Amino acid sequence: MAGVPAGAQWPSRSAGHLELIQAVADEGDAACFDGLLAWIVRENSRKARLAKLLRRTGLLSLPPAHHGRRSSTRWEEVRAMSVRTRPPAAVEVSPTVRGPRPWIGILCAATAAVGFLTGRDGTPGWQVVRVALTVAVAVAVGYIILRASAPVRGPATAAAGVVVTAVGAGTGLPHLAKVGWSAVTAAGVLALVCGTALLVGGAVVTVRAAHRWWRLPVALAVALVAVVSLWSGTVAVAATNVPRTAVGPTTPGERGLAYDDVTFPTTDGVRLSGWYLASTNRAAVVLLHGAGSTRSAVLDHAVVLARLGYGVLLFDARGHGRSGGRAMDLGWYGDRDVGAAVSYLRTRLDVDGARIGAVGLSMGGEEVLGAAATDPRIRAVVAEGATNRVAADKAFLSEAYGVRGRVQRGIDALTYAVTDALTAAHPPVTLRAAARAMAPRPVLLVTAGDVPDEGHAARYIQRGNPGVRIWEVPDSGHTRALRTHPDEWRQRVSAFLAAALGPPPA
Repeated sequence: MAGVPAGAQWPSRSAGHLELIQAVADEGDAACFDGLLAWIVRENSRKARLAKLLRRTGLLSLPPAHHGRRSSTRWEEVRAMSVRTRPPAAVEVSPTVRGPRPWIGILCAATAAVGFLTGRDGTPGWQVVRVALTVAVAVAVGYIILRASAPVRGPATAAAGVVVTAVGAGTGLPHLAKVGWSAVTAAGVLALVCGTALLVGGAVVTVRAAHRWWRLPVALAVALVAVVSLWSGTVAVAATNVPRTAVGPTTPGERGLAYDDVTFPTTDGVRLSGWYLASTNRAAVVLLHGAGSTRSAVLDHAVVLARLGYGVLLFDARGHGRSGGRAMDLGWYGDRDVGAAVSYLRTRLDVDGARIGAVGLSMGGEEVLGAAATDPRIRAVVAEGATNRVAADKAFLSEAYGVRGRVQRGIDALTYAVTDALTAAHPPVTLRAAARAMAPRPVLLVTAGDVPDEGHAARYIQRGNPGVRIWEVPDSGHTRALRTHPDEWRQRVSAFLAAALGPPPA
């Protein structure tokens, strides 16, 4: 054994403990001490009897031998043995191993919060499965916290902290902003606080478990992994756990337009709710809002289109406003929702089924473009602020931003992979592929001059279908073209729809 003096006789497990330990403590020989550490870990791991001997001899006051990471790991394990039998105050205990038990309380609180959040949706059977899985993972992490050495305990605690923090931030903060305090908000905030504590504590243990020369690289690596994982996890959780947004108080009637409150089903049984403004020129459009909003957000657009003579069906995407179902803020249910809206329009006596178009903003623009790829009933699409809803939609980043763009694409790939794991919806086709499939039907992409990525995305989509038209609105923010350039928006969209669906009456 390395570090053992020649001729040394190591005692059996039942004899010579006190004499040997006292001799090493008196001698203070670092190499012999390192060998003793290895013997203790191998022969007497987690024995309360040995822990008492260690304290009686004062061995714990000796500095560890610096013979590499293996020795440091053994030192932590030996010190951990001593604290399990409540060492006296005179014995100094390293902060990295002091009381792993308090972390169990934090872990239990985090488990309760995450269990509540994961078990509130779905069928009763699926709720039980998700809660049981949460508890099982928590028990495994708790066992590691109590029993494993610092190099294992630290990363495991930090990893659990990342997951819990992402769940808390992705659920609690959006609900707090939109809904205010509720049971879901409280559980999300609790998960955020507990997860942050576990992450920080686990990171500290991980860094301190490393050899002193490796602590800075380990700290940087832990920080990088934590930031990327937190970003991807939080975005994915937020996109798949969307708080319901209420429909605004203003109706088309208050804008001087007659309308009907309508509902219609999707092919998977979700009931969607909206307003319908009757057509006077036999043509109609589906009008869809962006993520986290409702039909109220596109009421101004509906007024313009209705006054041009078009029938307008503006409705709440699933999980938004008064529509049923579970919301998904990346628009992966768009094909079904838009298809159901088109089917409803074709039942209206005032609408020619061959003269239906679609207008969408932000997520709604991505949804109508994607739906039109497989639904030939949609004769034309106006998509404003459409950029991406799957990782491949951001292929333009590498060309536009170089290395930074390639790094962002890698992070986005992780984000969308996590999102895919958290939702029952299937990832849709890319916007570029959708535009290609639409040809020769016309597409108008409206981009904000103040948001460069919208222009990059539109030009990337256009390469898939050269027939796509792009209108870049100067000095305008995301989906604000009608507000900043109302006359031009009316003129351009009117001309585009007239050419595709037929002109409105004079």
